[in-house]
Amino acid sequence: MAAKGAALLLLLGAAAAPGPVRGSQGDREPVYRDCLAQCERRNCSGAGLRHFRSRQPLYMSLTGWTCRDDCKYECMWLTVGLYVQEGYRVPQFHGKWPFSRFLFFQEPASAFASFLNGLANFVMLTRYKASVPPSSPMYHTCIAFAWVSLNAWFWSTVFHTRDTDVTEKMDYFCASTVILHSIYLCCVRTLGLKRPAFANAFGSFLILFLACHVSYLTLVRFDYGYNMAANVAIGLLNLFWWLGWCVRNQQRLPYVWKCMVVVLLLQGLALLELLDFPPFFWIFDAHAIWHISTIPVNVLFYSFLRDDSLYLLKANSDILKID
Repeated sequence: MAAKGAALLLLLGAAAAPGPVRGSQGDREPVYRDCLAQCERRNCSGAGLRHFRSRQPLYMSLTGWTCRDDCKYECMWLTVGLYVQEGYRVPQFHGKWPFSRFLFFQEPASAFASFLNGLANFVMLTRYKASVPPSSPMYHTCIAFAWVSLNAWFWSTVFHTRDTDVTEKMDYFCASTVILHSIYLCCVRTLGLKRPAFANAFGSFLILFLACHVSYLTLVRFDYGYNMAANVAIGLLNLFWWLGWCVRNQQRLPYVWKCMVVVLLLQGLALLELLDFPPFFWIFDAHAIWHISTIPVNVLFYSFLRDDSLYLLKANSDILKID
C-alpha cells in the first residue's frame, strides 16, 4: 500500500506542474477573441463579477468554473454558430471539440462512460474477491491491477468532468500506468510464477520507465505525439504478449478465449481514437464512444482473471496432494 501511495503522490506532483497552452483553429478566430475580450471586460471584474458570482449555481463554483470559463463557453458557441451558418467544418477550441455542457460536466458522455467503467471494475473486483481465495498465486497481482484500473477510471471521470492541467495529466499518466500494470500482470502470469526474481526485476524496470515517461512529459515537454506513440508501443507489447500466451494455451485452458477477445477488442476499439470528428448532438465524439465500448470488455477480462486464478489455485492444490 505504501508503494501505491508513493506512486500516486508522484503522479499528483507531476500533474501539478505547469502544462503547455493548446491552441486550435476555433480559439484563434478573431470573432472568438473579440467576444472573449468583451465578455471578460463586461462580466469578470468589478460589479459584473459580483453579479456573475451571485447568479452562478453552487455546483458550478464548487467544481471550479470561473467567469472566464463561462465566457470561453459562450464565445465558443457563438463561433460555432457562425461556422455552421456559413457551411464550414466545426473547429476545435483549445485542443478539444465543442461539447454541450450538462450541469458542471464538460464532456457528459465521456464522464458518464468513465464512471460506468469504474463501476464495472469495482463490481467485478468485489466478485473476484468473493470467489477467489487470497491463497491463489495470482490473487494479489490481480487485486493490485484492479485498484490501478479503478484509480485510472476515477481520474478519467474527473478529467472529462472538468478539464484542467492537473486533471488532464492525471488522466494521461494513470492511463499509462494501467497499460504498464497489464504488461506486469502478463509477465507474472506467463513467467513470474516460476521465476519470481525475474518478475520483480521486470516490475522495477516498468516503474523506472513510468518515472522517466512522467518526468519527460512534466519537466521537459508535454508532447502529445510522444505520449500517444509511447502508449501505442506499450499497448502493442501488451497485446502480442497476452495473445501469444493465449494461443499457446488455448487447448489446455478453455477459458483463455476471454483474454484473447479482450486484447483484440481493446486494440480494435482503440482505432476509434483515430476517428476525429465533431461530437454527435454535441455530446458523443469518438473518445466517448470508445469509453462506452470498453464497459463490457472490463467485465469479460475480470471473468478471465477469476477463471484463471481458480485454475491456478486448483493446480497448486493438486501438486500439494501429490507431494
